[in-house]
This record gives sequence, C-alpha cells and structure tokens, in this order.
Amino acid sequence: MKSLSTLQIALGISVAVHAVLLTVRLVDPERFDHVFQDKPLEIILVNAKSDAKPDKPDKATAIAQASLAGGGEQEKGRATSPLPPSALIELGNDEEDEAQQKIAALKAQQTQLLLQVKQALSAMPLTDLAMPASTPSEIEQQEKRKKLVKLLAEIEKRVNEENARPKKRYISPATREAAYALYYDTLRRKIEAKGTQNFPQLAGKKLYGELIMTLTVNFDGRVLDTEVVQSSGNRTLDRQAKSIVGGTGPFPPFSPAMRKTADQIVVVSNFNFAPDNSLQTKLTAH
Repeated sequence: MKSLSTLQIALGISVAVHAVLLTVRLVDPERFDHVFQDKPLEIILVNAKSDAKPDKPDKATAIAQASLAGGGEQEKGRATSPLPPSALIELGNDEEDEAQQKIAALKAQQTQLLLQVKQALSAMPLTDLAMPASTPSEIEQQEKRKKLVKLLAEIEKRVNEENARPKKRYISPATREAAYALYYDTLRRKIEAKGTQNFPQLAGKKLYGELIMTLTVNFDGRVLDTEVVQSSGNRTLDRQAKSIVGGTGPFPPFSPAMRKTADQIVVVSNFNFAPDNSLQTKLTAH
C-alpha cells in the first residue's frame, strides 16, 4: 500500500472528529425542553428581596421585580400582594361613602346659608329700631331684617346643637378604615370570649339561639348602651346577652385616628349562641 499523503491524513482526521461531534449531545435535554414547556409564570410583586441565589433557579414559580429566595412556606400558598396580610377582610362601602358625602354636603350648604344671611344683614342700611317706620320702604326693611335675624338665630341654634352632639360612627360590614376594622376585631374577640366563658343558661340548662343587638361604645371604651333589635325569641337569652356585652367592657380607648372622626361608635352585630357552647358574632347591616 502506498504511503498516504499529508493531505489525506488531515482529511481523515477531520472526518473522524466530525463523526464524534455528531454523536455527542451538548445540551441538557430536560433543560432544553423546559424552555418550550407550556407552563406560564405568574407575574407578581414581592415585599422583600434577598441577595442569596435560590437553590433551584431553573424552577422559578413566579416572575417578580426582585429576587427572593425562601420567601415563605409553600404549603400556605404565595401572597399575591406586596402588602402585609390585613387583619380583616374589608368589603367595599360605596353606600357608606355616599352617605358621608351627603352629610358633608348638607353641612357645607348650612355653613354657606349662614354666611349669606350674615352678609345680607350687614348690607342692609342701619336704622333705629326704637323709632317707628314712617314710610312703606322703611316698614319693608324692618320686616326683612326681622326675618333675617330670626333665620340667623335658627341656623346658629342648629349648628350649636350639632356641634354639641357626639359624633357617632356606625360600624357595618362595609367599614373600610383600618382603625375601625381593627378596633371592632378587638371588641368582637373580647365579647366572644366572655360569652363562651359565661354561656347563657337557665336552671342549669344551656340557652341557644340567635339575636341582633346594637351596642354603643364611647371614645374612652365604656359601653354606653345595648339594645336587642331582633329578639332570639327567648327573653332570658336576650337579657343575658346584653349582660355579657355590658360585662365585657370597658374596651380600649379610641385611637387618635378614630377620635378625629368619631366620639362614639355604634355596632350592629348578630349574636349566635351555638350548639357547641360558643358565642359567635358578626357584623350585620340590619
């Protein structure tokens, strides 16, 4: 056999190398296929960030604006908000907002009317009321002045009465403000604990049933009033339910945020003295 030339040797080596390369897979098939898997990632916002790299970055469960390793317990689910969990679920309160807006509008109209009456009085020419009117014009001016003075007195009396009256805030399922929601949660827990510990009974027999009660709490935490607006059908149970609420107080004083808008709160709540010998309460719009 004739000796191979240098060119032939080079070609042979090249063919062998290419054959080997064609038999080797340089890409991890699982990771390669993972890119094309039909598994969309949820886009969320996180309320923390970590510098440490996750142990398994190829198995991300969501896209976030910052890296977060070990962000909670998976079995409890992942939060979908960057905010901390709220103590209470607060429902929308469009009707409550509308009522507050109407009250504010009426107060603004009253203030505007008071200002207009004062301006009308100041614009009238000064006359000596001790002197009898001698002309029809003077008679008309005196009558107009008397009416304005009377109207002014009525408006000022109404304003003073409203200012002296305590500001009440009705707590309903639609209450949105965190300060009131948290306060009600504290109140509810104390009442339920008291009612469960001192479950109503008569002659050693437990009393079960449901009723609706309103309770008024003063800014210093004192219970001012309790009223059963829908009876359980058992007067003894109704009376003992009122005693439970009265005996639970006083509650904590109002927070500064609450004091800005209310002197008292009125809570309308459903009381359920359940067969498991526990008291369960919930707000109602009754």
